[in-house]
Amino acid sequence: MFTKKGLGNFMQQAQEIQKKIEITKKEIEKIEVTGESGAGLVKITINGSYNCKIVQIDPSLLSIDEKEILEDLTTAAFNDAIRRMSEEKKKKMDSISAESPFPNGLNLPLI
Repeated sequence: MFTKKGLGNFMQQAQEIQKKIEITKKEIEKIEVTGESGAGLVKITINGSYNCKIVQIDPSLLSIDEKEILEDLTTAAFNDAIRRMSEEKKKKMDSISAESPFPNGLNLPLI
């Protein structure tokens, strides 16, 4: 299994990965992504905590009588932003997982 030295090295590597995870969490909080719909007519920017930062609506949509179209485009843009943020988080966590001393890497949750 593990020798005393091997266990010490393993624990040190685990602590280093934990530090990297904490640093990555802070980096992710600062990331902003923008989701779009309607060929860019509606744009929503969110941060790594999934808080909505900016909603941009093309003025041409404001003249539309049917508010349902605007609501649908807004929903689609928000969902696109969520998808993009999830992809960014996965990339960052996968890079940490690849450095893991554990067999088959780590199965790190998206934060």
